Amino acid sequence: MTRTVAKRSRRPSRAVRKVAPAAVSVESAVVGVRYIESSALVAALLEQDAEALKSLRARARQITSALTLAEAARAIVRARVGERLTPDVERAAVRALWRFERRCYVVAVTDDVLARVRRPFPVEPVRTLDAVHIATVELLAEPPQLMSIVTRDHRVRENAKALGYSVE
Repeated sequence: MTRTVAKRSRRPSRAVRKVAPAAVSVESAVVGVRYIESSALVAALLEQDAEALKSLRARARQITSALTLAEAARAIVRARVGERLTPDVERAAVRALWRFERRCYVVAVTDDVLARVRRPFPVEPVRTLDAVHIATVELLAEPPQLMSIVTRDHRVRENAKALGYSVE
């Protein structure tokens, strides 16, 4: 069975920098993968949330759903229309989102993800878009000990913990 899980950016690949083992923190050695959920990305882009920015800058493979990119882009548009962003801040947020997308593995919202969304989660109620994130994480099939969920949403946070994932 073949399944497409994630795609890398559309830009040409860059050389991978090797990091000396001594330079790798214990946390990044233990948590090798971070799933970046929409609320954390929006907090980093629009609110400059220090914890979200720290998690986004951590040395780990970053994975997100295509939904995250759509939600973040919409948040930027809503903030602009609501006159909460200056044109310069809007441009900076759009550039930061573009850079994030290019360096992140992006998981499509597949039929498998949508099928999982239809079933109950450990902590209900869960809104549909939050369920898409949780389902995506589950279908990645990464061991919970090796994956951390970066979120600011309490529903995603509680379900991730119930499923055994660490949460940032």
